[in-house]
Amino acid sequence: MQNYRDFAQKNNIILLDSGACQCCGAQTSRGIHECLELFSLGFNYIDYSKPENYIYRFLSVDAHTLQHPEVHGRWNNHFHLTRLHLIITHHIMWSYQLSPLLSNHLKSYKKAYPKAFLTPPQMQKRGNYTTTDVLYHSSNEESCKHYIKKWANLVYKSWDLHHNVVDKIAISFLKTHKNIRTYKV
Repeated sequence: MQNYRDFAQKNNIILLDSGACQCCGAQTSRGIHECLELFSLGFNYIDYSKPENYIYRFLSVDAHTLQHPEVHGRWNNHFHLTRLHLIITHHIMWSYQLSPLLSNHLKSYKKAYPKAFLTPPQMQKRGNYTTTDVLYHSSNEESCKHYIKKWANLVYKSWDLHHNVVDKIAISFLKTHKNIRTYKV
């Protein structure tokens, strides 16, 4: 598996070692490296081992990944934006069991549309909320959950040019997997 530096190089991106994160604008001092490190440490206020908190892991992973597409594979955007779309728009109660199902579903999509590409929004214009905003504004579990939702929604909205594409993928996925639970808004 390639690491983020390899993907950046493949995408002709020179990773900056100082200042704010060049991809999302997070207020870091060591650039994207610190942003990725902070994200991998997680948010202290949420116990991700509790099933009722899984959704916040999915939302934060999708938000962070979509803010940093230059350091991920090109099909990553399809997966993470579709999953966010399913959670935010179709109100799917996402679970760890659904991720491989979506991944397999996207394999069929890739075969049908091998040249498909979701062009990312401009760097630092992928939602005006970042990992550091969640970290610095959270003071307890409820506020952390609130800020993760806010972050995920803002990132999702920033990718609005591709909502029609992922909606087609989402609808096809839901037709294939009819017993997926939804939550009430």
